[in-house]
Amino acid sequence: MLKGIPSILTPELLKVLMEMGHGDELVLADGNYPCSGHPQRVIRCDGHGIPELLDAIMQFMPLDTYVETPVIFMAVVPGDTYVPEIWDTYRKIISHHENGAKDTSIDRDAFYERAKKAYAVVATGETALYANIILKKGVIKE
Repeated sequence: MLKGIPSILTPELLKVLMEMGHGDELVLADGNYPCSGHPQRVIRCDGHGIPELLDAIMQFMPLDTYVETPVIFMAVVPGDTYVPEIWDTYRKIISHHENGAKDTSIDRDAFYERAKKAYAVVATGETALYANIILKKGVIKE
C-alpha cells in the first residue's frame, strides 16, 4: 500500500497508467464487453464499477487537450431505445478532475476497432448498458 493511492487502483493498472504516453488510449469496459479480443493488455477489475475506477484514474491521468474529444463512449445501437444515464455520471466525474473535457460517441463496431488499438483494456464488473468508455491520455503541463 502507498499513501494517497486509491486502493481500487491495482498495481497492474498503476503500472499501465505510468507506461502510457501522450495520445495512448485506455478502455474502461463494462461486464458485457468482449475483452478476449484484446490480446495484449487486459487488466481485470472484476467486481468494480466504472464510475469508481474512473474517479480514481482521473486523479492521476490527464486527458489529451490537443484533440477535440478525449473521451469516447460506445453509442447506442440504432433502434435501441435505451438511454445510457451512466454517461452523465462519467461527465460529472471527468469535469470534477478536468473541467471542459469534451466527449463524443461512436458506433459499436467503430468502438471495437478503436479499442483493439488501445494501450490497454480494463475489464470491470460494470452492469450498466453502453457503459464502455475510451480515455485518451494527455500531458502534464507544469
